[in-house]
Amino acid sequence: MARTKVLLLGASGSIGASTLDVLRKHADKFELVGVAAGKRHAELIACVKEFQPQVAALTNADAAREAREAVAALDTKTEWLLDGNEHMSDLARDLDYDVLLASVTGAAGLPAVLEAAKRGKRIALANKESLVMTGPLLTAICKESGAELLPVDSEHSAIFQCLRGERHDEIKRIILTASGGPFRTTPLAELKQVTLQQALKHPTWDMGPKITIDSSTLFNKALEVIEARWLFDVPRSKLDAVIHPQSIIHSMVEFVDASIIAHLGPTDMKITIQFALSYPARIEQTVPTWPWEKMSTLNFEPVDYEKFPALELGFQVAEAGGTLGAVFNAANEVAVDRFLHEQIAYLDIYKTVRDVVDQHDNIAQPSLEQVLEADRWAREQATGARSASDG
Repeated sequence: MARTKVLLLGASGSIGASTLDVLRKHADKFELVGVAAGKRHAELIACVKEFQPQVAALTNADAAREAREAVAALDTKTEWLLDGNEHMSDLARDLDYDVLLASVTGAAGLPAVLEAAKRGKRIALANKESLVMTGPLLTAICKESGAELLPVDSEHSAIFQCLRGERHDEIKRIILTASGGPFRTTPLAELKQVTLQQALKHPTWDMGPKITIDSSTLFNKALEVIEARWLFDVPRSKLDAVIHPQSIIHSMVEFVDASIIAHLGPTDMKITIQFALSYPARIEQTVPTWPWEKMSTLNFEPVDYEKFPALELGFQVAEAGGTLGAVFNAANEVAVDRFLHEQIAYLDIYKTVRDVVDQHDNIAQPSLEQVLEADRWAREQATGARSASDG
């Protein structure tokens, strides 16, 4: 049986590393045919030495220059693209592969995902921006070409698995679970004094600063709502969220007969990556099984939308569609970065995004160029937004 050919974009990040672990374990089933990374050339060179793909690319010009001498000394037949250009979309358009694993963060990964969609490929999607920014455009292309969108992030993979074999018209609610972050029990009045150090202390997970702040504001869940709206083709009325502090249930789906299917399991990205690559088959994984003794208590709480208005705004953006997703995402990225650099207060993150979203003239069926222009405009607006402390 022929091996599945995998194109991995974003090889040097955590998702890329987990993907390589899956490919390493199941070398009889998967073949890495193309790989790309941004700046971390040492990791990419190590990957090429081990997996011998047909093509490898470094998209950062400085990293490409630094890697040339090391690459020249390699004993490999891999073709290297080291001119610093954005070759990811070229690989997605021209290479012979079966599955694109898209884990490049930000807008940089969008053109490649759209090229794969046009070719009718399976896209294992770990790039959140692809659906948040280009939901209407990407899903329309997939419907026309027959391309498959399979989620890699744990919440959406959970929903995808809960819906497996179910009828779309029998969905009552898709329910995303949120841990509630470090301020789940903090009174609203006290959020005005939140410090950067407090916001970076997540009670459950050790994550990067951007996602940790997003978890504290529930902007992360708002982005997931927008993704779910496009990925599962459901209106806002069928999307919901609940606070679940234990983070044991990744997501749930309620059906019209009041039945609920929930997805539980270890929080290891290798599980969802492997499922997206092997679907519809399930194959053995070596991650530890779930310690069921930890399930003595499962708590659920309604979302306090007064304290977490970002999530309600996410529902509104999901319903509106168009270029608002790109604006929402870009404004949040800038606002969080400004908070991390202590340029604005904690509550100014939501205020900034709300103001930018309110100013935007939405384009319902945008082109990629219009999406990218909306992204650029939103970043410019959010960068110039004033802090509440400025008066």
